[in-house]
Amino acid sequence: MKYIIIGLGNFGTTLCTSLTAMGHEVIGVDKDMQKVNQVKDRITHGVCLDSSDLHAVTTLPLKDADVVIVCIGEDIGASVLTTAILKQNKVKKLISRASSDINRTVIEAIGVDMIISPEKESAERFAKKLQIEGVVDSFELSEHYSIIEARVPARYVGRTIEEINFRGRYNLNVLTVIKMLEKTNLIGRPYKKPEVLGVIGPKTQLEENDILVLFGRPADVQACISPRR
Repeated sequence: MKYIIIGLGNFGTTLCTSLTAMGHEVIGVDKDMQKVNQVKDRITHGVCLDSSDLHAVTTLPLKDADVVIVCIGEDIGASVLTTAILKQNKVKKLISRASSDINRTVIEAIGVDMIISPEKESAERFAKKLQIEGVVDSFELSEHYSIIEARVPARYVGRTIEEINFRGRYNLNVLTVIKMLEKTNLIGRPYKKPEVLGVIGPKTQLEENDILVLFGRPADVQACISPRR
């Protein structure tokens, strides 16, 4: 996949190098040439430009990128403006960092595909999460096993845990299900709030927008939630 990562602080730099090590094409962007020079030899390309400048941003290969991630932290104004410019340019998938509750509210109002909080998760963990389509979050228990939150594939909507047979078919255990309830933020914009069901049974029926909490090997999770299966 092709990633553009804007903001080469500690989180952005680690995310760039982690995704590159996984075999992805990564363009790292920052307005500080020193930061670009520090990472350019470890990623596909390093670019120095001001991402709050509309004309400068349009020189990036936005249409070719599968995911654009705004990792700007301290400068909230630049983070919000960069996110707005990218939204205006209709990138395929837009992920933006929120460094405060106010920052998160504004970014939610702009409308992005995902909001990340580096204070709550490491760049390496987030890079692994990006590897599997449909994964919401993950926690690595060992080299081979993880607990992974994944969106329920459309083909499972309306079916029960027993009918799908996660353990027999995919060698996975379903620990619980998270329901996404619609709430309203401070400016009246709707958003989804997670609610954990707790202990589930074989007759638990899955609904649209549910999130499965699965235990097993990441490869088995990928086989389970892949739209191609």
